Amino acid sequence: MTPERIDWISHPAGPLHGELTVPGDKSISHRAIMLAALAEGVSRIDGFLEGEDTRATAAIFGAMGVRIETPSASRRIVHGAGLHGLAAPAGVLDCGNSGTGMRLLAGLLAGQRFDSVLVGDASLSQRPMRRVIEPLAAMGARIEAEPGGLPPLRIAGGAALSGIACTPPVASAQVKSAILLAGLYADDVTEVREVHPTRDYTERMLAAFGWPIEFAPGWARLSGGHRLHATDVVVPADFSSAAFFLVAATLVPGSALVLRGVGLNPRRTGLLAVLRRMGADIVEQNRREQGGELVADLVVRYARLRGIDVPVEHVADMIDEFPALFVAAAAAEGITMVRGAAELRVKESDRIAVMADGLRRLGIAVEETPDGAVIEGGALRGGEVASHGDHRIAMSFAVAALVARGAVRIGDCANVATSFPGFVELANGCGFRLAPA
Repeated sequence: MTPERIDWISHPAGPLHGELTVPGDKSISHRAIMLAALAEGVSRIDGFLEGEDTRATAAIFGAMGVRIETPSASRRIVHGAGLHGLAAPAGVLDCGNSGTGMRLLAGLLAGQRFDSVLVGDASLSQRPMRRVIEPLAAMGARIEAEPGGLPPLRIAGGAALSGIACTPPVASAQVKSAILLAGLYADDVTEVREVHPTRDYTERMLAAFGWPIEFAPGWARLSGGHRLHATDVVVPADFSSAAFFLVAATLVPGSALVLRGVGLNPRRTGLLAVLRRMGADIVEQNRREQGGELVADLVVRYARLRGIDVPVEHVADMIDEFPALFVAAAAAEGITMVRGAAELRVKESDRIAVMADGLRRLGIAVEETPDGAVIEGGALRGGEVASHGDHRIAMSFAVAALVARGAVRIGDCANVATSFPGFVELANGCGFRLAPA
């Protein structure tokens, strides 16, 4: 179902203040539901993201016979069916807007006894799946897609999977995770090496659910034939959601925000390192481990930023945060150069093209390159931009308006609900001036 169109208008604002807790980590929420559904026993998940993407994943497992209770918001109790206990669904399995859900489920469903079909919304239906289909096919999976490797994905049941050793040409945690999840059902050993290390949420969570797995940055190895055991999961606050407030408080003079319990997985926090290199004042307090993940409270204060050449080694660790970084670069003094980020062209939108177009409309000089952009910081003006249905683009331009010379109208913002329900209310609570257009 196509969501009703929502446009925003975001106005320049004064200093931002307050203590915020952003929603739970989307990547961890997806994986917690998946592994809890395949585990033996009852798992409890606290901090679950109440977003459309993660709810879609939960609904998919409900359609395959897994009982999932919701005793209160952000809590799930999952009665695991076991590795081979899923039931054939009566219809297609709708991933909504979630590329994470579709790619990980492709690996997981490749090992089932029954046929399945994965579909998505208009945006997801244009996202490439060949990069995950090809390694899964090498394991013995039988997956058909539309021309160009696009969804829907039709997955044949009963395939005999074999472990492989592979190095995907593009560093992608989603592709790596799909291969590892298929490896749960494979004979022999499955090993993935990466051209650049990506986030290791799947590896950490497999270990938490008791599956023998070896992993290090850029490498993971497991064998099939084991069992997952129910466990309780506490989902940390999503760093990608916190990123918008980190940039906002950095850019607006006089601001000081505290973001509570933010997940700081080292394969996820490239933006933190880059913002600090640009001159940001972000301090970590109360560092602790929560469910196998490092979390901390982040205290961010206004600071003047300078443009930099973004180190390529941070790119894979901040792929979801680039729209927010583009806004920081637009408001910084000097030139910021981004390279090695071709993956941005196949996210929910072509994020390089969409951010470049929007920033130009707001008076910023941006030169696109095949794998990045050159952004010359300057004075942002008001105007009208399009998010192209990309939740992170919409929220990033809401941040840009805070330091613009006039209001910014942002088109097509309904998909913000996929990752950050309540964004408008939380943003306005700390000083944004954001409203429906």
